[in-house]
Amino acid sequence: MKKLLTILLLSLCVSMAQAQAPVKKYGQLQVKGSQLCDQQGQPVILRGVSLGWHNLWPRFYNKKIVQTLKQDWNVSVVRAAMGILIEDNYLENPDFAMQCMTPVIESAIKQDVYVIIDWHSHRLNTQEAKEFFGRMAQKYGKHPHIIYEIYNEPVEDTWADLKKYDTEVISEIRKYDPDNIVLVGCPHWDQDIHLVAESPLEGFQNIMYTVHFYAATHGDYLRQRTEDAVKKGIPIFISESGATEASGDGKLDPESEEQWIQMCERLGISWVCWSISDKNESCSMLLPRATATGPWPDDVIKEYGKLVKGLLKKYNR
Repeated sequence: MKKLLTILLLSLCVSMAQAQAPVKKYGQLQVKGSQLCDQQGQPVILRGVSLGWHNLWPRFYNKKIVQTLKQDWNVSVVRAAMGILIEDNYLENPDFAMQCMTPVIESAIKQDVYVIIDWHSHRLNTQEAKEFFGRMAQKYGKHPHIIYEIYNEPVEDTWADLKKYDTEVISEIRKYDPDNIVLVGCPHWDQDIHLVAESPLEGFQNIMYTVHFYAATHGDYLRQRTEDAVKKGIPIFISESGATEASGDGKLDPESEEQWIQMCERLGISWVCWSISDKNESCSMLLPRATATGPWPDDVIKEYGKLVKGLLKKYNR
């Protein structure tokens, strides 16, 4: 009887460990039609959180935070937002940027969590992006954990200009990494997914298009636009979202947030929430007295952070 109980306990421990190791569970991701799929071609939804800009909240860019988010928050993906704007950004201080990004990327690989390497900008920097993602693909492309987000939230760029940029950057990545997922932004703060649906990129595999929403601002019209694009065969990944207003501040709208999440779950769309940071705004999940590494008690997690943590524990089982 003792032997049987021991075997059962060991089996339970193994099952729990596998459930908490998304990359071991899903393996090499791929895109089939409009759906993100696992190595076997079965549909997958990744759910997680984004760190804030590396150049504004560098203290959260450490190895232990990935372990906290995996074990305590049940994330299957972490987004590392490398700032290309504001002071001390990657273009001004690339060494500092990589001192922040490297431990997060490498800890995600060690923890078997997917990681989004995010070029967090609102302006085109084609040559610099090509060089950066070429290096990332050479260094990390052999790992199935890696997802490349090559342009966060274009603002003024046309879809035609973005397609030229995307073609150059994706082609550079594919020189060294033929398989891992590439996330492509669309015009107007990742809102105009209907333009992508009318004229998607051609000649590339395993790419997806990003839509960003902030639930207190973006409601039925953007949800419908997103659903229409999926029905036209466009693979969508929500790499940034919040329950707040589009400014990242203001009121929370849990009802609209739940409508967004339910739509994502119904359509098989992966979603990531913004952000692990301690700014005095609604979409920052932590108070300034929260430790850099976690785990965090409830009294340092803000209202929105508790909402996100609850959603992750509900859906990432």
